[in-house]
Amino acid sequence: MPQAKSAVSNRKKPDSKPKGRSSDRAEDSATVQQYNAAVHLVQQGKYDKALAALEKLLPASPPQIAERCRMYMVTCQRQLQKAALSFATPEERCDYAVSQLNQGLYEEAREHFNAVLGAHPKADYAFYGLALLDSITGRSQECLANLSRAIELNSRNRLQARSDNDFLNMLDDPRFTELLYPELP
Repeated sequence: MPQAKSAVSNRKKPDSKPKGRSSDRAEDSATVQQYNAAVHLVQQGKYDKALAALEKLLPASPPQIAERCRMYMVTCQRQLQKAALSFATPEERCDYAVSQLNQGLYEEAREHFNAVLGAHPKADYAFYGLALLDSITGRSQECLANLSRAIELNSRNRLQARSDNDFLNMLDDPRFTELLYPELP
């Protein structure tokens, strides 16, 4: 038994702190704090300041934080581009929304159509655009409501919808047929 004791007592106890690691942990902690501060700026809508902070943080970040930094940087850049957009007319903004729709950027398109309607509640073309968006995204009830309003404001929208391929998802819905062909029995 005495040998067992001496063998145990001769063993070195591992250090709970590996040498040279405390400074790494402090750097990681500072990086996380800077990252959290940048994210907070994004949440406050201060995209220019957040972008600058994220760009500064990126080179020294560990891989997980670097990937998140890149994601937030893209978000900031998009938001800054959005703020830079200006439209001379509501029709121009609606055309931009249609281009967003065609690129598959559905939420952005919806925001622009709704912004047009917020400023111009009788903009039939914006209701028509929302109807297209709703058809493409499978929101049949909303599609019918928006298309009905577009037709109510401008009856030519009925004729346009009859030949618009973006309403293919709605062709099997009898309510859609009734809306486009009210003259049929």
